[in-house]
Amino acid sequence: MTGNVLEVRDLRVWFPVKKGVLARTVGHVKAVDGVSFDLRRGETLGVVGESGSGKSTVARVVAGLQKPTAGEVRLGGRVAMVFQDPLGSLNPRLTTRATLEETLRLNRPNAFSAEQLLELVGLGPDVLERYPHAFSGGQRQRICIARALAARPELLICDEAVSALDLSVRAAVLDLLADLKRRLSLSILFITHDLGVARHLSDSLLVMHGGRVVEAGAAADVLRAPKAAYTRALLAAVPRLPGHGCPPLSWIL
Repeated sequence: MTGNVLEVRDLRVWFPVKKGVLARTVGHVKAVDGVSFDLRRGETLGVVGESGSGKSTVARVVAGLQKPTAGEVRLGGRVAMVFQDPLGSLNPRLTTRATLEETLRLNRPNAFSAEQLLELVGLGPDVLERYPHAFSGGQRQRICIARALAARPELLICDEAVSALDLSVRAAVLDLLADLKRRLSLSILFITHDLGVARHLSDSLLVMHGGRVVEAGAAADVLRAPKAAYTRALLAAVPRLPGHGCPPLSWIL
């Protein structure tokens, strides 16, 4: 795996469709159907597609949360994941300190302290004894990122990690991820439906539709001159501000 932190080969995730009183399998839903890609160390791969495209299923397989039907996933390091809903991802009965220290104890107890993890994500020690309900959405997601970093991952998977946040908060969290990537030499698998968000963070892009990859390449190349009709349709569907075809705010984050 020289130079790569992740290699995926011919990944398939098929879910059986059952009918009748005997629940016989009459077909399959092909959530992921023959997906292959590499992610180089220290880079961000944006996986873009509409709901149902298979992008989150790919992320779950890489994270070990979903068993594949076929194919191979080769990892060159530890993996941690940040989910879409930060409130649902945090235990409401645990303080920030307990959340972080529990993860440190289970993973890398000598890697960081809870205070150091919070400093990495731009939060101070004053939040250590507070519970999830006391924070804004952006603060909660920063705590979720801090928890993920407690495992000292080489690969960070972000599954729609900013889609539930307000626009200004989204930009700040994206800037944080870019900074952490640089400071900690992280590789990031960034799952999103938003091409503007993908552009902000990604070195390369994988565009998925119907469980398959329809386009892949350097982010700048894909966005400047998309080859696949589906990618062009996604770009055409991005809302424009009035006058001169200006892109939306999410595009210029």
